[in-house]
Amino acid sequence: MKRMIYAAALMVWAGGAVAQDVMRMAVTTSFHNSGLADVLLPVIAQDLDLEVQLLVVGTGQALKLGQAGDVDAILVHSRSAEEAFVEEGYGPHRREIMYNDFVFIGPDDDPARISEAKNAAGALQAIAQTEAVFVSRGDDSGTHKKELSLWRAAAEEPAEFGSWYKAVGAGMGAALNTASGLDAYILSDRASWLNFGNKGDLAILFSGDPVLFNQYAYLPVSATRHPHVKAELAEKLEGWLTSARAAELINGYTVSGETLFSFNAKP
Repeated sequence: MKRMIYAAALMVWAGGAVAQDVMRMAVTTSFHNSGLADVLLPVIAQDLDLEVQLLVVGTGQALKLGQAGDVDAILVHSRSAEEAFVEEGYGPHRREIMYNDFVFIGPDDDPARISEAKNAAGALQAIAQTEAVFVSRGDDSGTHKKELSLWRAAAEEPAEFGSWYKAVGAGMGAALNTASGLDAYILSDRASWLNFGNKGDLAILFSGDPVLFNQYAYLPVSATRHPHVKAELAEKLEGWLTSARAAELINGYTVSGETLFSFNAKP
């Protein structure tokens, strides 16, 4: 099982001088693709003398890494799965850090006319009715979990869809590349889309429905269940991620003049 999990993980290290302390954190591909990690990691290393090694995976795999005690903390975006992680004793608590939103991307000529939809359910129903090509992450990530919940809310069942529905089993960047190549619709977090370079003829066509809210949360891994995890370092990082210093960097991070995340951690 561990071999399968690690095979899909991308390891990322903080740059600069070697820090005294080292910890491992599993994060989502959407967080990594946003570019925010490149801003935060060097400052964390400077402020805390702490090197944070990232394992970049989907939310589902990040939670599995935490359950196995293979990381010291996780940063993910699927509240129900996070709450189950804590309830089952794999983590002592869940701490909200920042948010953005999900958006529907599609070809700028919008063959399904989702830009005219009144809500997210209507946008998905329009895609299903016209059988316009739709790319799904299909990887048990937070984005994939959100997409499936939106289909259910729209009274649609992806398992019954035809070849127009393409589950690629890949991270956000790879899925966006596939959508760009196919001129297809896709659900993306806003940060990954704004930082994505291969947009082609795609554009944001629908956003703003409150159900598209996208919260990111930090979960330390339980030292009770896994005594070897670096709980003190995870706590140290949590204190920094919920600080005014982190708020300034997160709120100040922009791409092409657009803010990618909003800090909402509570003291």
